Amino acid sequence: MGEQKQTNLGVAVIKFTPILLLMVLIIKTGDAVISATISTLYAAIVAMVTERLSFKSLLDSAVDNVKEMQLVFFILMAAYAMAGAFMSTGVGASIINVSLNLGLTGRTIAVTAFFITSILSVATGTSWGTFAACAPVFLWLNHIVGGDIVLTTAAIAGGACFGDNIGLISDTTVVSSGIQKVEVIHRIKHQGIWSLLCLFVSGIIFYIVSVFKGLPTISGNATEAINSIPQDVWTVLGEKRASAVDLLNQVKDGVPFFMIIPLIIVIILAVRGYQTLICLGTGIISSMILGMFAGTVSDISSFLNLVGTGFADAGSWVIIMMMWVGAFGGIMAKMNAFDPLSKLVLFLSRNVRQLMFWNGILSIAGNALLADEMAQIVTIGPITKNLVDENIEGSEEDMYKLRLRNATFSDALGVFGSQLFPHHVYMLFYIGIASAVYPLYEFNVWEIITHNYMAIIAVSSILILTITGLDRFVPSFGLPSEPDVRLKSKTNKNEIIKSI
Repeated sequence: MGEQKQTNLGVAVIKFTPILLLMVLIIKTGDAVISATISTLYAAIVAMVTERLSFKSLLDSAVDNVKEMQLVFFILMAAYAMAGAFMSTGVGASIINVSLNLGLTGRTIAVTAFFITSILSVATGTSWGTFAACAPVFLWLNHIVGGDIVLTTAAIAGGACFGDNIGLISDTTVVSSGIQKVEVIHRIKHQGIWSLLCLFVSGIIFYIVSVFKGLPTISGNATEAINSIPQDVWTVLGEKRASAVDLLNQVKDGVPFFMIIPLIIVIILAVRGYQTLICLGTGIISSMILGMFAGTVSDISSFLNLVGTGFADAGSWVIIMMMWVGAFGGIMAKMNAFDPLSKLVLFLSRNVRQLMFWNGILSIAGNALLADEMAQIVTIGPITKNLVDENIEGSEEDMYKLRLRNATFSDALGVFGSQLFPHHVYMLFYIGIASAVYPLYEFNVWEIITHNYMAIIAVSSILILTITGLDRFVPSFGLPSEPDVRLKSKTNKNEIIKSI
């Protein structure tokens, strides 16, 4: 019996090695597509050896898992197209200019950068693009007005992630919602108040820290900051994020304030509950029409090429990566590789709330191990979904709320959690961009992490609110309580732990 248990443990460890390989490859190469491809092929070999599964059955499982993401692929293509349209037609620049008209000082630049990047990230759906677009403006503005460079950089990083977590067109928002089978609009409404509370509390802390540091009250402006950017910095930025160059030029030259209207339209449609593709399509069309009046869209043909480029950008990386990681997840599920992990969560959970808390822990741990938030979403997301679907019973409405929280876990602990791990691809990208656009300072990843109050507050608060039940005091964010939802059975814990 002991030998059989030892054998089972050995097989379980072998089944888990593909996830370890995926983690190592992402950390070493920083290429999620290649890492997912190699790991998927290795997972298939492990499944055929340990479970004696045929290649055809594994291929069917992989394809079936990818099929679940088909609607998400269309949404992602539209999201990338709208992000490109907003960056190129002047929507993003109008957001920055409207905000900067209020004036900036060394004491207010960090909190101003934080709120502007939060708005811009919602509009464009990308934290990477928002950081690349705003870092040149605010880091040089910070230089002019005498702000704290680390505090401002951390504020840009935290704000850029806000829209990536809750933005209608964010790829992580779309994918995490799709995996859990919930509507993006419902997800946004579920976490909306909590997200705004995190945003405003973080903004207050950024300002308090700025005051405590005794930062000056010298005014500055965006044009002066942009003109101060050295030519070699422009070259590097053009290579790494060309759309940011267009946005910076529009900020300097100015665009009509009415170019902010497409963002307002999208937000109104989203709040009123229209389907995601309708919201995205309206944003693309309205930015084209208003862009023609503003002069930022020269002709329809060039705009359609821009939209096509957005489709291609989505297909060139994120969709391909999702397909491979989706296939990876299908194969891992086919050989029940995550069963020990699921059983451990069940063993540690005495009630539904505790199980949901451990789902959050799984999400943040997966993000730390994989060093990529999307890899965590598509790998850990199916595990948390199955834990809820297979072990909790309740009304369809209450079960849907649990799936909404799972989707929020995947996204929030993926996007904001990425800001807390120095080896994460997010942080490596941020340091690279910041060093390129502002070479006067040697950036240290730990300095940015310790001042990223948005990430710290978001990650800690969602876990604390979940385990304590205090989430019930946040409108629309509370989880259903027992006995409305309950664990299906009181399985003997000794039996569970023996099977791990």
